[in-house]
Amino acid sequence: MKIIILTVGKIKEKFYTEAVNEYLKRLSRYCKAEVVQVADEKTVENCSETEADMVKEKEGNRILAKIPDDAYVITLEINGKQLDSLELADKINRLGINGKSHIVFVIGGSLGLHKKVSDRSDYKLSFSKMTFPHQLMRVILLEQIYRSYRIINNQPYHK
Repeated sequence: MKIIILTVGKIKEKFYTEAVNEYLKRLSRYCKAEVVQVADEKTVENCSETEADMVKEKEGNRILAKIPDDAYVITLEINGKQLDSLELADKINRLGINGKSHIVFVIGGSLGLHKKVSDRSDYKLSFSKMTFPHQLMRVILLEQIYRSYRIINNQPYHK
């Protein structure tokens, strides 16, 4: 299985980078996992709805350009379906059983995802109704994917 975490913007804090790298290392025994970053757009404070949509569209075009045609796309969206860890593990496992060998998880920019990206999504996933820093969300997502593989392989970790 190949898993890509497709994100907008770069990580600025070293401790987030270290955590991301740690989970990528742990995941390497179960799948090929990588983080792919696309550039974020500069956004002015209190931008209009039109300006915000333009920013999301530019970021969205960059995201869509990085998604392989055969990939199963899971977008992280506040209004997506919330799963517990066992359900996420089951989702990942079933995708593999059903012949999906490439999953792309998409984390949008600070303004969210453009409609075109959401429309490309095969599954909309929400971790919470709360908003998390996008850099922290990478760590949370990678940890949950790692947890999923531990569950799938009946290995201790999940409690």
